[in-house]
Amino acid sequence: MESLNALLQGMGLMHLGAGQAIMLLVSLLLLWLAIAKKFEPLLLLPIGFGGLLSNIPEAGMALTALESLLAHHDAGQLAVIAAKLNCAPDVHAIKEALALALPSVQGQMENLAVDMGYTPGVLALFYKVAIGSGVAPLVIFMGVGAMTDFGPLLANPRTLLLGAAAQFGIFATVLGALTLNYFGLIAFTLPQAAAIGIIGGADGPTAIYLSGKLAPELLGAIAVAAYSYMALVPLIQPPIMKALTTETERKIRMVQLRTVSKREKIL
Repeated sequence: MESLNALLQGMGLMHLGAGQAIMLLVSLLLLWLAIAKKFEPLLLLPIGFGGLLSNIPEAGMALTALESLLAHHDAGQLAVIAAKLNCAPDVHAIKEALALALPSVQGQMENLAVDMGYTPGVLALFYKVAIGSGVAPLVIFMGVGAMTDFGPLLANPRTLLLGAAAQFGIFATVLGALTLNYFGLIAFTLPQAAAIGIIGGADGPTAIYLSGKLAPELLGAIAVAAYSYMALVPLIQPPIMKALTTETERKIRMVQLRTVSKREKIL
């Protein structure tokens, strides 16, 4: 029985938490939408695959060295970290102290965890190099800008008002997050609410960049939420359009816009 118990304890499924199980299901759903339904596969496929890797039990691919130390629950090592932070030697107290600590102190604790034999996961390293440094969002901005066709906007400048009106979604989302906090449903700080609010702008790179600066702990959830709902626009828009327009209005044939020259686009 002891051998069987040791075998079971060594299996990753025995350490699967509720949060990990939910995120694994969400990741599988994103993969299914990308592969089977062809909904934005360029976005949802890597997000779903990354979600699977991040939530594999006991793999720690998305954990930093310090997070791996805290997940290991070694009393002696926790005591060393707690002594440096002047807090109680338990995981919850250490996490609270780290959240309030300066970036330099957080870096020292990370180096201390490395000295104790812990290493960051490959996804944690990727986050530090690509997203934490701000390089990846900038590269995405450049790519999106190069792919965007501004011809329809230049041909009909009045459509700029539609894009400007869409930004009101940012303020509505921020107020919604703060309302949840006001009624005690979900506790969001103002920076967290601002990071969530940028989803209302329907801009994935901006959501990633801003959440990485204001609320890194919510980056994963914000990225999944932002890109998921943008990918599902073909499903979300039709019922809204039917509710806000009449059948006669939907039958109006749009007039062909004037052709915009390459020189005009460049200028």
